Amino acid sequence: MISPENITGLILAGGRAQRMGGIDKGLISFHQKPLIESAINRLKNQVGPILINANRNITKYAGYGYPVVMDETPDFSGPLAGFSVGLKSCKTSYLLTSPCDSPLLPLDLAVRLAAEMERGPFDLVYASSLESGKTWAQPVFCLMRANLQDSLTAFLTKGDLKIDRWFKELKSSTVIFDDAQAFANVNTPEELKILEAAL
Repeated sequence: MISPENITGLILAGGRAQRMGGIDKGLISFHQKPLIESAINRLKNQVGPILINANRNITKYAGYGYPVVMDETPDFSGPLAGFSVGLKSCKTSYLLTSPCDSPLLPLDLAVRLAAEMERGPFDLVYASSLESGKTWAQPVFCLMRANLQDSLTAFLTKGDLKIDRWFKELKSSTVIFDDAQAFANVNTPEELKILEAAL
């Protein structure tokens, strides 16, 4: 069984947040606290070490007491750039990734993805949500083996940044979560208001 201590949690806070006017999403207030705090609180009992991937406001993020790792590409290359630096910094056998702007992320995310990881010879297991009878991939919520660095580096070297295309090169599986709202994320000020009101 994969124990929490064997999983490093990586919170992705390195985006440009263009639809939020370019402000740093992880530091946006959600119920009077920065969004990053919700992510930390919901993840910290599911994993061992935690890393924060951020590309600005490094001192503020470092104030939470976890190592902050920056993308090695200077142009906000998306989640795969975060995955890459997370894998390079990961000292455990597994890396669990989650964005900073999904304040309701499942409290059983790690345990369910880990159970699927153990079921077959998978490199990576990601979450999917069920909404109105349709299954939606939630690829930034995923558990991967820490030995995927070479695969990801080779993929990024080709200039490809599409997360689903990298997943297709791997042995991957998914776990379907019934609560679609668990993956609700904040991309616009309107979405922030809706999500705050829903709680």
